[in-house]
This record gives sequence, structure tokens and C-alpha cells, in this order.
Amino acid sequence: MTQLPPDAGPVLPEHHVASSNRRSQETPPQSDSAGARFPIGGAANEFRRRFYADVSRVQWNDWRWQLRKRIKTVEDLDRIFILSDDEALTVRRHSGSLPVGITPYYAHLLDRVDATQGLRRTHIPVGAEYFTAPGEASDPLQEDARQAVPGLVHRYPDRVLFLVTGNCSTYCRYCTRSRLVGDPGGPYSFSMPQWERALEYLEQTPRVRDVLLSGGDPLLIATEKLDYLLTRLRAIKHVEFLRIGSKIPVVLPQRITRGFIKMVKKHKPWMSIHFTHPDELTPEVTEAMERLADAGLPLGSQTVLLKGVNDEPAVMTKLMHGLLMRRVKPYYLYQCDPIAGSSHFRTTVAEGLRMIEALRGHTSGYAVPHFVVDTPGGKIPLLPDYVEGRDHGDLLLRNYQGKIFRHPDGDDALPDRAAQLRKVI
Repeated sequence: MTQLPPDAGPVLPEHHVASSNRRSQETPPQSDSAGARFPIGGAANEFRRRFYADVSRVQWNDWRWQLRKRIKTVEDLDRIFILSDDEALTVRRHSGSLPVGITPYYAHLLDRVDATQGLRRTHIPVGAEYFTAPGEASDPLQEDARQAVPGLVHRYPDRVLFLVTGNCSTYCRYCTRSRLVGDPGGPYSFSMPQWERALEYLEQTPRVRDVLLSGGDPLLIATEKLDYLLTRLRAIKHVEFLRIGSKIPVVLPQRITRGFIKMVKKHKPWMSIHFTHPDELTPEVTEAMERLADAGLPLGSQTVLLKGVNDEPAVMTKLMHGLLMRRVKPYYLYQCDPIAGSSHFRTTVAEGLRMIEALRGHTSGYAVPHFVVDTPGGKIPLLPDYVEGRDHGDLLLRNYQGKIFRHPDGDDALPDRAAQLRKVI
């Protein structure tokens, strides 16, 4: 068995941050980040000079420094942003899971004055989070009920979701797992014994061929510890496919150090990266994508459709094009899950279908993601209906311009969708 290094614990759990802050000015950055010579975009550098004037470029590019200096309180936010009364009140009243946590790097993308700006709304909470709309729930996908062992969700025949940590570097306000992230003293526990139970289950369950690491954010785990976990998973012969779901390359791109790349290149997992808006495609993120792609990792994106954030076709098209230019395949466009307190972010499903229509045919097929609604029974892909009907033996199909074309098709037995729906109801 691969031995875990004795110092390879998770990086900076929430209860260690305060003591780390006291050491941050006297401890030089680790050589892994200091030697990376990560770029700093013009906007980020201007932000650093204005709000972190005593912080060097090397220190700014140390991902551990970024974690220690996350913006978490009303006082932290007030130093940079002009908070609305709603924002300030909500931050003060918050307790438990899904805390405020914004890396200094990512904060430079948020509007300092306008509380209605899309990206700002996704990271600074407002009172609407305390309104639970009909149909919303803390665990709408029923993941807890589908755990084979703690932290291992097995709802597909050959795939599992392996929750490896409850921490993130930055907390999205519409998070699917808002019930469990950022709450180290809460009811959800993530630990080495929990990992070992999950690994034992996988070793004894040969039908599982695909493992997705998620959380929280797996890239928040120390490189050595993540190496240990990936090595253990790769040793299970029937596990053919490893994936990592993460937003860290977007909100903390400095994490993609040369040391991390050297480690992850050995294991070649696929990586699903959570992108939200084209403003996130900074020089720093471009560098992170280059490093991951050059290491041979297949990259895909996952984007949640959010009202007032990315629900305009021009915005979504710009994001999808930008991803392709950075060797990231747009994979999923998610309907926002009905998490308790998320209704102010959710569009209708019809708007998601219109988004796909706005992309399909108007840009490269590679730039069109799958639009999916996640349910307790799994992800359900949806497409606009391009079948207009049938004339004798021909299908009548509508193209992206709205023009109707005939397609010869000898089978008259297209599914009766109305009859199928009646069966479900």
C-alpha cells in the first residue's frame, strides 16, 4: 500500500486559518509557488496595489497566502466593497455551512459598488438566501440517502461520487452542497478513516468503473495527500476512469503549481472545471488551463445557468468560445438545482432550452454543452424540440434558422410523447 506522508494533511482547514494569519508575514512562500512565476493580470495587479499594497507579487502568487487571506467577514468586505444594507445584514447573521469566503485574487473580479453585478451576487450573500421556495430542499438530489458508505454516493450503476473534503477556497452562494461545505464542526465529517471506508467499498464493488472526486473542492487538499488518494484509486483494477470536479483553477488559479502538475500528470484524471462567466477567463486562468492541458489532462467545463449572471446568449457564447480557446470542452450547462434559498438564481427550464437554441448552429458544435436537469435519479439531458412533425414517410425537421427540411424516414413509430407523459403523471 502507498504510504501517506506524515505531514500530508488537508491544507488549512477552517479552524487553522487564524493561527496561519499570524505566521503569514514572517513565513516565506513555499518554493513550489515561489518558483512558478505565475502571471498577474493587469486588473489583478492594480487591485493588489490598491488593497494589498504591502504584499509582493511572489506572496500574492502563493496560493497558501491567498487561502489565509480569504475575505470572510463584514469588516473584510467593507475594506474593499461598498456593501448594501442587505449584504451587510446577511453576512452578519450567517452561521453554519456555506460561509462567506472569497480569495483576494477572485475578489478583483467583483464590482466594488454595484451589488447587482452577476459575479458579486454569486459570492456575497443577500437575504434571499433565507427564503425557501416551494420544491427547494437542503439536499434536493437526495445524495445523503444514496451513500453506500459515508461520503460515497452511488446512484448510477457503474459510477460513484466520492466526497473527499467539505472545504472550498471560495463559496458559491448557489452551491449544490451548501448543507455541508465550510462547516468543520457540523454533522458531515471528512477524514482519512472516511476515505479508507470508501476505498474498501470500491475495492469490493467491481461494477464501479468511474469515480468522480468532489466535495468541497478536492484541489484544496495537500498535493501529497491527493497523490496518495489518486494512487490508491488507480490501484483498483476495475476503476477505469477518474475525474476531479473543481472550481479552484478559476477562483485560485495559483494552486496549479509546477509541483501539482508533476503529481497529477502521473495519474491523468479528467478534470471538470466549474466556470460561470467570461470575466473569469483572466491571464491567470489561461495559464492554469495551459498547464493542465499540457500535462495531458482532458478538460471539460460545468456551468450553472444563473438568472442575471450568465443567462444572456451573448454572455454564454463568449464564455463557451473562451473555454474552447483554452482547450476546455464545454460539457454541462446545469439548470440551477433547487437548493433551499436559491430561487433568486434560478431561471426556468424553457430559458435553458432557449440558450441551447441560441448556441446550436450559431457556433461550433464543440461549443454547445449538454443542458441537464439533475434529479435524485440522475442527470436528465434536455434538447429543444427540432421535430416539427411527419408528412407521409418524411420527418419534418427545423434547423437553427427556423427553416423546415424533409428527411426520409420509413419508420412511422416515433414515440408518442403525450402518451409517455401521461404514464409518468
